[in-house]
Amino acid sequence: MAEYVAPPAAEIVTNQAKEYASPYLRYFFCYGEIVEDFKNQRKALKLRKQRVDTRVDEAKRQIEIIHDDVMDWLRSAEQELEETQNLEDKIDRIKCFKWCPQWGWRYFLSKKLAEKTPIISKLLETSNFAQVGYRRSHQGIEFIRSTDFMDSESSKSAFNQILEAIKSVNMIGLYGMPGVGKTTLAKEVGKHAQGQNLFDKVVMFTMSQNPDINKIQHKVAAMFDLKFRTDIEDTRAEELWVRLKAEEDILIIVDDLWEEFKLESIGIPFGDDHKGCKILLTTRQRQVCSKMKCQKEIQLGILSKDEAWVLFRDQAGLDDDCSSLNDVAKEVAGECKGLPLAIVTVAKALKGESLDGWKAANQRFKDSRHLDNEEVLGGVLKPLKLSYDYLKKGNKQMTGNDIQTCFLLCSLFPEDAEIPLELLIMCGIGVGLFPNASSIEDKRNEIGVALKKLQKSGLLLETDDAEMIRMHDMVRDFAHWLTSTGENRFMVKDKLKEWPDVVESFECYTAIALWNCSSNIKKFPDKVEFSKLKTLFLGGERKKWKQKRDDILVVSSTFFKEMKALKVLLLKHVSFSLKGLPSLPKLKTLWCEYCNLKNFSSSLTNMRSLEILALIGTKVDGIKEELLKLSTLKYLRLSFVEVMIFPPKLVSRLTSLQELHVTNENNINLLELNSLSRLTALSLRFSTEQFSQEDFIFPKLQRYNIVLGEYNIKFQEGLTIRRLRIKNFSSSLSAFKNLFCNVGKLELSNISGLKNIVSSIGKRVLNELTFLELHSCKDMGFLTDITRDQGSTVVFSNLVELTIERMISLKGLCSGLSPSHRAIASFTRLKVVTIGSCPKLKTIFSPCVAQSMLCIEELYIRYCNGLEQVIGFAQEEEITKNDSRLCCYPKLRILKILDCHSLKYVWANTSTQGLQSLESVEIRGCPQLMQIFKMEQNENGEDVMVPQNHCWPKLKTLRIINCPKLSCFTVQAPLLEDLLLSNVGIIWKTDVLVLNEDCIVVGNHQVFQVQNGYSFSSIKKLYLRNLFEVQIIWKDFAQVVTFENLTTLNLSGCKKLRYIFSPTTARSLSHLVDLFIEGCEEIERLILAKDQLSSSSSSNAGLQPISFPNLTKIIITNCRNLKSLFPFGSVPILPKLERLKVERNSKLEQVFELEDELEVATEREMKFDKLRVLALEELPSLIHFSPKEYHFVLPALKDLKVRGCPKLTSTDLQEFMHCKTKQTKNRRRRFRRGRKR
Repeated sequence: MAEYVAPPAAEIVTNQAKEYASPYLRYFFCYGEIVEDFKNQRKALKLRKQRVDTRVDEAKRQIEIIHDDVMDWLRSAEQELEETQNLEDKIDRIKCFKWCPQWGWRYFLSKKLAEKTPIISKLLETSNFAQVGYRRSHQGIEFIRSTDFMDSESSKSAFNQILEAIKSVNMIGLYGMPGVGKTTLAKEVGKHAQGQNLFDKVVMFTMSQNPDINKIQHKVAAMFDLKFRTDIEDTRAEELWVRLKAEEDILIIVDDLWEEFKLESIGIPFGDDHKGCKILLTTRQRQVCSKMKCQKEIQLGILSKDEAWVLFRDQAGLDDDCSSLNDVAKEVAGECKGLPLAIVTVAKALKGESLDGWKAANQRFKDSRHLDNEEVLGGVLKPLKLSYDYLKKGNKQMTGNDIQTCFLLCSLFPEDAEIPLELLIMCGIGVGLFPNASSIEDKRNEIGVALKKLQKSGLLLETDDAEMIRMHDMVRDFAHWLTSTGENRFMVKDKLKEWPDVVESFECYTAIALWNCSSNIKKFPDKVEFSKLKTLFLGGERKKWKQKRDDILVVSSTFFKEMKALKVLLLKHVSFSLKGLPSLPKLKTLWCEYCNLKNFSSSLTNMRSLEILALIGTKVDGIKEELLKLSTLKYLRLSFVEVMIFPPKLVSRLTSLQELHVTNENNINLLELNSLSRLTALSLRFSTEQFSQEDFIFPKLQRYNIVLGEYNIKFQEGLTIRRLRIKNFSSSLSAFKNLFCNVGKLELSNISGLKNIVSSIGKRVLNELTFLELHSCKDMGFLTDITRDQGSTVVFSNLVELTIERMISLKGLCSGLSPSHRAIASFTRLKVVTIGSCPKLKTIFSPCVAQSMLCIEELYIRYCNGLEQVIGFAQEEEITKNDSRLCCYPKLRILKILDCHSLKYVWANTSTQGLQSLESVEIRGCPQLMQIFKMEQNENGEDVMVPQNHCWPKLKTLRIINCPKLSCFTVQAPLLEDLLLSNVGIIWKTDVLVLNEDCIVVGNHQVFQVQNGYSFSSIKKLYLRNLFEVQIIWKDFAQVVTFENLTTLNLSGCKKLRYIFSPTTARSLSHLVDLFIEGCEEIERLILAKDQLSSSSSSNAGLQPISFPNLTKIIITNCRNLKSLFPFGSVPILPKLERLKVERNSKLEQVFELEDELEVATEREMKFDKLRVLALEELPSLIHFSPKEYHFVLPALKDLKVRGCPKLTSTDLQEFMHCKTKQTKNRRRRFRRGRKR
C-alpha cells in the first residue's frame, strides 16, 4: 500500500506549499514553467514589434505623422527587448549546468523572469492599434526660403507695406511686370506670416490665365482636411465656404491673377462674410487690383544695379577673386536690367562656363542675339509671351491687335529711352491704329487707353514725367524677338557707324529704326529696296549745342525712292534736301526734330496723304502757300528757333485741321481760328498786339495750352491738362469765356481791373479748374464775392492747388461768406495752398471755408505782414455765438509760415485734436506769434493764455525760429527726426504742462520733458539757437535719454546752458557726425563729470569708456567758461575726426582731459589718424592739447593754425612743430606768426 500512496501525497504537499507558502517558493519549484512562459511572451512581443514597425514605416511613406502612443509603445517594447536579452542569455548558460544546477542562480533568474513576464504581457495587450498615424494638416505653402529671392529695397518696401496692410484691410494687390518676383515675394510673406503665427492658416494657390477651379478647390480643401462629398462645383464651393468660416484667421494668397474673378465661386469667404480672412493677390496688371477692389495696391519694382549683381553672382556661383571673369559677368548682369527672373535664368544658364563662354554670351547680348538661345532666356520669354498674347483677351479682335501693335511700336525707340506720349500717339495714328476712330481726338484717347493698359500689364513702365513712358530693356528685347521672323519684321540698330549688312533683302522689314547714326557713316546707300516698309525712324548723332548743326547725318532724297508703302517717317538730327523727293503716297506722319530740310515747301506735293506734320527745332525754308496742298492735314505742330511768319489767311484755309500747335512767336491772325470748324486742340503763344480784335472769342476746345504775354511754351508740355496763361493784360477777359468753362490750369499775372475772379469770368465756370495761380493782380480784393448772391453756385469745386503771390489788395478768398453759404465757395478737393506777399490779408480762411477743406495737405504762407491768423474771423458779421471748435485739416502734412510779422495765432477757435497727419512744421520770423491755437478768452474778451500740448504722431520736422512771444507748449512726436528751436518764447506767458509721456518743450524752458527717454531715439538733427534762458536740456541728468540716431548737434547762443550730456547719454551718440557749439557762455564741460551726477545715477559710472565713433567735425567757439572738451579714455575717443576748430574760449585749459581713474598707458600716445584740419585760436588759458604726459600723433594733418595761445606748454608747442603734416610752408609761417603774437 505504501508504494502507491507516497507520490500523491508528495504532490498534494507540493501544491499546498505553492498555495500557502511564500510565492518565492514558486521560483524553486516552477522554474521550467516560468522560463517557458517568459520565452513565449518575449517571442510574441518581438513579433508584435516587427509588425508595428512595418505599419509605422508604411505610414511614414504615406507622409503620415505617427501617433504619440504608438511611438511610446515602440520605445517601451524596444527597451524591454533589450533588457530581457540578458535574461535569455542567462537561461542558456544555466542549461549547461543541468546535471549540477546552481540553485541560487536558478532562484534569482526565475524571480527576474517572473517579474518581467507581466510587463511584456501588458505591452502585448496594448499593442492592438487601429491606426498608427494620421495625415499631416496641409501648411498651404512650402515655407522653404527661395534661393532666388533678393532682399532688395523694392521687395523690402513692398514686404513691409503688405505686412502693415494685412492688419487693417481685407484685400491687398501686389502688381508688377512679368519676372519681377511677385510670386517669390508672396511666398516670403506667407512664410513670415506662418512663422510669426500671424494667422491660423496660410493658403496659396495659382490662378494662371485659364484657372482650373476643380483643382484649386481640391487643393484648398486638402489644406483644411476637407473631403468633398460631391463632384458638383457649386456644392464644393458651399462646403469649402463653411469650412473656411470655421477658421478664425486665414491668409489666402492668390497668385498670378489675370482678370477679375469672384473668389466666392471657389468657396472663399472674405470681407463682411469673414473679416478674419485676408486676401493677397499677385497680378501683372494693375487694373486687376482695381477691379478686385483691393484696398491697398502695392507695386514691386526691379532691382538696383548693385542688388542685381549680388543676385546674379550668387546664382552663377561666381567667386570674388576671379576678377577677369567677374568683369564680363557684370556686363552680362547689367543686360538683365534688374529683372530678377532674367537674372536668375541667365545666371543659372551660364553657371560653370569658361571665360570664353561668358565673353560669347556677353557679345550675344550686345548684338541682340541672346534671345536666339532658348536655354539662356527661355524662362523669361514664356511669361512675357503670355502677357503679350493676353492683350487680345477681353477686347475686340481689332482692339487687341492695335494694343499689340502699340507695344511693338514702343520697341522701336532706343534702349532706356523715355518716349514722349505725344510722339508715340502721332506715330500710332500714322501706322493706322484704331481706324474706326474718326478724329484725332478719338484716336488720341484710344491710344492713350492702350498705353495705360500696357503700363498696367507691366509691359511698359511709368516715368517721373507723366508725359513720358519707358520700356524695360528685357521687354524691348522680347519685342525684337517677336519681330525677328515672320511677315512683320523689325530692325532696330543703335550707334550705327556702318550700314548694316543684311543677308536677306530689306524687303521683308515693315519697320526699321536706326538711331545715333554717325554723320560719316560708311556705306550709307542712296537707294534701298524697302517695298514693305511702313515705319522708318532715322536718327543722326545727337550733337551738343555748341557744335555746328550742319555736322549731322546727310541723307539723299533718293534714299526714300522705293518706300511706296511708308506711313510713318520720324527724323532726328538729319539733313537732307527734299528736291527730287519721290512720291510717298501713303505717308501719314512726318515728324522732324532738329533737322535741316531743304526745299521743304516745294516737296509737299509728294505727300498728299499727310495727316500729321511736326517740325520741331527744324530749319525749313519758311511756311508758304504750298502747305495748302496738304488737303488731308489734320495735325500741325511747329516749334522753330526763329519767329514764324505765316502768309495772310493761310491758317484759315487749312480746313481739315483738327489740332494746331505753334509754340514760338508768330504772326497768326486770331480771327482765322474761327474758320477752323474742326479744331479741337490748340497750343498757341501770342502777344497783346495780336489780341487787338475786340470781337474775337476763342472757339470751344477739348485740349489747349494757350499763352498770352511773356510766358513760353515748352515742346515737352503735353496736352493732358487744359492750360491758360495770361500776363500783362488790361482788356476784358470775355474772349476766353469758352475756355473758362473747362480750363484745368489757370495762371493770371498782372491783370488790370480784375477785382475778383467769379464776377469777372462768370458764375457757372471754373468747376474743372484744378490749378490756379494768381500773381500781381493789384486790383483783386477777393477771389470771389457772393455778398449779393442768394443762389447755390459752386466754384472751385475741383481745385487741387492754389497759389497767390504779390497781391497787394487781396483781403480774403471769399467776400460776404457766412455759415449759410457753406456750399457756395467749396474747396473740398484743395490739397496745396501757397500764399505770399499779400500785405492786406488779415486772415486767409474763414471758419466755414476751413471746415470744407478736409483734403488740404500742404500750406505755405510767406511775407504777409498784415496776416493775424490763418483761420479766423476776418469780418465782424462772420462772428457768431456758436462756440463749437473747428476740427479741420485732418490730412495736413506740411505747414510752413515765413516772415508774417503780425501773425498772432495760426488757428482761432480750432480743436487741438486735429492735425494728426502733420509731418513737417516750420514757423519762422513771426515776432507777434503768441500761440498755435487761440483757445480761450476771459469775460472781457481778452486773450487768456493756457498751456497747450500737441500730439503729432507723424511729425518728422519741427522748426520754430524767431518767434519771441510764442507761449511755451509741448509736442509729443515719437517719429521726430529734425528739431530746430531758435529765439522762441523769450517772454513767458504760460507754465509748461507736465505730462506722463516724453515730449518736446517749445519755448525757453528745458527742451526735453523726459519720462523714459527712449522717445527721442529717432532724432537725427538737433539745432538749439538763442534760447537765452535755457539752463538744462532736460531736467534730471540721472534720466537715461538716448539719441542713438543723432548725426548733427548745433548749439548756438544758449548763454545759460551749463551742460549738455550725461556720460550715459554721451555713450549713446554712436552716429554723431557734426558738433557745433557757439556762444554758450556758461558751459563748463560738454559731458558731466562723475562727481556732478546725482546719486541715483552713480551706479552708471562704471560703464565702458566714452567714444564718438563717427564724429568727423567739431567747431566750438565763444564758450568762455569751457575748461575742456572731452575726457580721454582707454579707447580712441574720436577715431574719424577730420576737422577740429576751437576758438575764443577764454577759460579752456586743455582740449582733452584724462578720464577719471584711468591708468596711464606705458606708450602714452593719443593718435588722430584722420584729422586734416586743426585750428586753436585765441585760447589765452590753453596749457595742454592732450592730457599731461601724453603725446599726440597727427599723421593726416594738412592744415594747422595755432594762434593766440600764450600759455601753451613748450612740450605741446614742439609736438605741433614736429608733427608730420602735409601743409605748405605758408601755413607753417602762419603758425609761427600766431605764436609770436
